Amino acid sequence: MKQHIKKISKIVLPFFAGAALFSFTSCESFLDIDEYINDQVTIDSVFVSKTRVLQYINGAASFLPDESKIFSSGSYSPSGLAADEAIVPWADWNHRGSYLMIDEVSVNDVKGYDNWENLFKGIRKANVLIQRIPECKELSDLELRDYMGRAYFLRAYFYYSLMRLYGPVPILPDEAFASDTQTGDASYERSSYDDCVEYVCKNFEKAAELLPNQREKAFMYLPTKGAALAFQARLRLYWASPLFNGNTYYANWKRSDGTNFISQVEDKSRWGKVAALYKRIIDMGKYQLNTVEKIQSTARTAGTLPLPATVSSEPFPNGAGDIDPYRSYKSIFDGSIEPEHNKELIYFCPRSDADDWTFYPNPLGGINGYSVTVDMIESYRMADGRQYSEATDEEKSWKAVGEGKTFSENYVLAPERAHRDDNREPRYYASIGFNYCVWPSTSYTGTEAKKNFVATYYKDGNSQPTGTVKVDYNRLGYTCRKYVNQEDIMNWQGSRKAKTYPIMRYAEVLLGYVEAMNEMTESYTDEENNITVSRDVEQMVYYFNQIRYRAGLPGITIADASDYNKMKEIIKQEWKIEFAFEDHRYYDLRRWKDAPEAMNKPVTGLDVSAKMAERERFYTIRVWNTEKTMKRVFKNKMYFYPIPKVILQRNARLCQNPGWND
Repeated sequence: MKQHIKKISKIVLPFFAGAALFSFTSCESFLDIDEYINDQVTIDSVFVSKTRVLQYINGAASFLPDESKIFSSGSYSPSGLAADEAIVPWADWNHRGSYLMIDEVSVNDVKGYDNWENLFKGIRKANVLIQRIPECKELSDLELRDYMGRAYFLRAYFYYSLMRLYGPVPILPDEAFASDTQTGDASYERSSYDDCVEYVCKNFEKAAELLPNQREKAFMYLPTKGAALAFQARLRLYWASPLFNGNTYYANWKRSDGTNFISQVEDKSRWGKVAALYKRIIDMGKYQLNTVEKIQSTARTAGTLPLPATVSSEPFPNGAGDIDPYRSYKSIFDGSIEPEHNKELIYFCPRSDADDWTFYPNPLGGINGYSVTVDMIESYRMADGRQYSEATDEEKSWKAVGEGKTFSENYVLAPERAHRDDNREPRYYASIGFNYCVWPSTSYTGTEAKKNFVATYYKDGNSQPTGTVKVDYNRLGYTCRKYVNQEDIMNWQGSRKAKTYPIMRYAEVLLGYVEAMNEMTESYTDEENNITVSRDVEQMVYYFNQIRYRAGLPGITIADASDYNKMKEIIKQEWKIEFAFEDHRYYDLRRWKDAPEAMNKPVTGLDVSAKMAERERFYTIRVWNTEKTMKRVFKNKMYFYPIPKVILQRNARLCQNPGWND
């Protein structure tokens, strides 16, 4: 039984987790759920029992992937390893995203991804639920609303997940199947992307109408009204972006009735619909950015770093004078705050620790192969808000600072760190592991020198592999520390703190709202919800600066917001940094149509072939193309992932994504 439970826990998702923990009568009741769905008679038996209805909902939800696994084996999409944030050296089935980056994906073998099949299984189950939940007389009115809301959310989320990866998909008739065991997608043509968006948004809207605003702690992983609106807004954001809005590259890609799969005429009014959706979420007054109070220095405690003169010292949200920017950002990801106390989280799940070994140094139990590119590193700003490109030669220097520093109680900067890794914005230290970065590992109970481990990535550094196979090392001199707590260590004589993975957080709402406003050319009114939005530069400054101040950076000005092109670049950089390593960059590069430029750039990193005695050489920026995964490319076919050949063979009306038949 323990083995069965362990197996289930690996596929559990946020929607499912709360109910799994608190609603099952026994573990057998979930394991045996398929006994209820083999034929029409047993499905009839499901909808006379509240317990079995809930089991059926949980069974449907189990077809959603664990979205917290994005870097390593078992990842649900190529996003973690096929963006320009980082590379890994392994091009194997365990790190499948690498295949897309180097153009070695084939429709005959999509390297393990089976999302299409599983998500359509979930859709068929959601269709059954929506049709039949009202038959259950044991449900109270509140339970009926909640269960129906979950079913609509599931159906919308399954489709949204498919569209995010594959583009337009077939929309199954809502009442086409009385049983979820039929192959429901076997004879339906793909709908246009616009039609898909309208259908999915209608389902998210229905879910928002039925779902509660708030969940009790025991059910905090279940969707709420805010989650339904936020994913609707994200989908609309994609829909308004250049990939899907007037993209003439797809002029010849059409349905059998001649309808274009992708709209050929740009519609700027779409941005108004996006902005109005984000404003609805803001106006709920439920969410806010996570902040931690400013830490005062004492004889024993290192306090919050003093703010640069360029940053407003007003209380948040009008400045950063009363918060600790490093802790405010870091605590979202490192388990130091319980999710029920984090008002920034809109939809979230327990974070799998399967990815962790890819960035921990070797002596701490990892293989530190997740290698962040210098292009990503240099996108982080200096502490006073300047771009890294504006830093002085001394600030970019390879030379050691020579003096240590501790701030925010326990974040330690070693004196050996290079100037280029000094005086950076707080999100840099919350997210990046660098040469001479300190990994505290405070939970370690052994006798070896593993606490306050200072990692070095030289050829003869202490983070190199100790075994006979010399492949597990960092290729570019930088890695990710975003999901690492100060006490964490992979070694069995220590522990790792439980984490929460933010699938949707309020910072995305604010940044999406500002991006939508920046793109608007005329006002838009959502009459049903009595919301009017326009390109209001004062609102753009106010909401954008909340993200900036939380990060301890100077805010933008009215002049900045008034300049459309300048603001567009500022917004794109903010998406890149604020949501680094969070499953955004892959999709953002595509929706903006920026992927060709970003992904066809050479991979740059520090010279990790240098030894410790060659420090200056180590900090030389060089192009890396010596291994397969360093030779990344982007071709137009890569805007969408290929549909597996086995799916196409089953459905003669289904066409492949452009470029994948060549």
